Amino acid sequence: MPRLSQTKRQVLAVCLALLFVLRTQLSVSLDRIPAQLQSVLDTISANSLRGHLSFIASDLLEGRNSPSRGLDIAAEYIASQFRRAGLEPVGGDGYFQTAHWRVAEQDPRAFRLQLGFKGRTLDVGPQQVSFRILTGVEVSSSEVFKIAYEDPTALSTLAAAQVEKRVVVTEIPDFQREDVSRWEELAGRQQAFLKKLMELKAALVISLDRQSQTGSGAGNGRLIDPEIRGASIASATLPWLRVHSTDAVKIYDALQLGLNPGTVLLSVPAPVERPVKLRNVAGLLRGSDPALQDSYILVTAHYDHIGTDPSREADPIFNGANDDGSGTASVIELASALSRLNPRPKRSLVFMTVFAEEKGLLGSRYYARHPLFPLEKTVANINLEVLGRTDGPEGGHKNKAGLTGFEYSNLGEVFVKAGQLSGVELYRHPTFSDAFYSRSDNLAFAEKGVVAHSLCSGFLFPDLHAPQDHWDKIDYPNLAKLNRLMTIALWMIAENSVAPSWNAAAPKAAPYLKAWQERHK
Repeated sequence: MPRLSQTKRQVLAVCLALLFVLRTQLSVSLDRIPAQLQSVLDTISANSLRGHLSFIASDLLEGRNSPSRGLDIAAEYIASQFRRAGLEPVGGDGYFQTAHWRVAEQDPRAFRLQLGFKGRTLDVGPQQVSFRILTGVEVSSSEVFKIAYEDPTALSTLAAAQVEKRVVVTEIPDFQREDVSRWEELAGRQQAFLKKLMELKAALVISLDRQSQTGSGAGNGRLIDPEIRGASIASATLPWLRVHSTDAVKIYDALQLGLNPGTVLLSVPAPVERPVKLRNVAGLLRGSDPALQDSYILVTAHYDHIGTDPSREADPIFNGANDDGSGTASVIELASALSRLNPRPKRSLVFMTVFAEEKGLLGSRYYARHPLFPLEKTVANINLEVLGRTDGPEGGHKNKAGLTGFEYSNLGEVFVKAGQLSGVELYRHPTFSDAFYSRSDNLAFAEKGVVAHSLCSGFLFPDLHAPQDHWDKIDYPNLAKLNRLMTIALWMIAENSVAPSWNAAAPKAAPYLKAWQERHK
């Protein structure tokens, strides 16, 4: 090939630069959907999503607690769907990135709670209590102090001399039985109540529950990450437990407000640890462009939920259909759809479902510490949360989608355009868009500098963290529409030779931009 003159080389460079600009603009200002992309959008099916979600959120999986047999079954199901879509297994153990952790649990056989008042003794069994006490506890008290939780002045006038080293009995409402719009308020009040009693040096708080006769015992245990064990344990906490017993309620009702003679004996055994395996499920759709295929877009959702609670006697299983079975089913559907593209997207797409989001973003943070692909080459994370319900406290959410941290990066513009092409209104909620940014797995990636957001249909919905979050309440045609929106947005990001970037003009994005800059020095 003959050598180009200097002038011709300069002209060629200008032309290539202009072409680069035009291609960059095209992916953001797309006016119509290309035929090959439309053919893929047509494969996204409400019935397919219904099929995936009706299994993932079935009673068989018992609420997918981390860890649990139900979670393991869900992981195997997701891996089978990635295999069906032809994704490359990238987890180190097939499609699984395995974390070897431990769980600390109390032996219910060593639990003892005895109440003695007015000549009557009541032994409360481990199946009649609910508590989360992280250490062994021994309490013996000959006096109890009854306080009316609903009385706003009762706590403010309380003195240490009244409750120090004594057992406090009351009725703390279970805020998760209330409307979800009040959870933050009620949880804050509960924390303030317990904090004040801890400052007054109470020995124990017993709360009576009139609505059920069965408790959850010590719950599902506490997960321990060996790499950071002990980091999340509070140095000083006030032990408290909820008692589910009509006999205990009768004793409570017979007490007067204030100080009462009587005995309370409590023995909670120290937790015993056992090893567990927890798994992120990941598959790769390798990009088609030689220059861009070594850059990655993470598409994530958490496939865990919160397990079971026997105190909800009529319906003890927290199925987690919308939170976040809807996101998990969507990751599966998107992987199936985008794997049909010919040619494939230019950048590589990593589809991943993560464990233990409900326990503190543990699965996504594990990946962020042990990335399967370099975080320096991970250009974006789109996390999918609560996509399936269109009912909510603020009205219907049909044909709408919210993006957390809407203006933190330039991806908001991409999603707005993708929404226009798919018939979905992308909106920034004046409160929740920012407030919910730190409440899902996108945060784990943003903290490492990766441009990351969560997409949802509505930020709050009835049955959030309630047993009634069932698969038959999902709006599947709308969920399919949001999956088409996601497909278009992912294609636009993957085809663009310019990576997404943080918005330097958004103050709340500053820590994430700083993390990106430090990682790309």
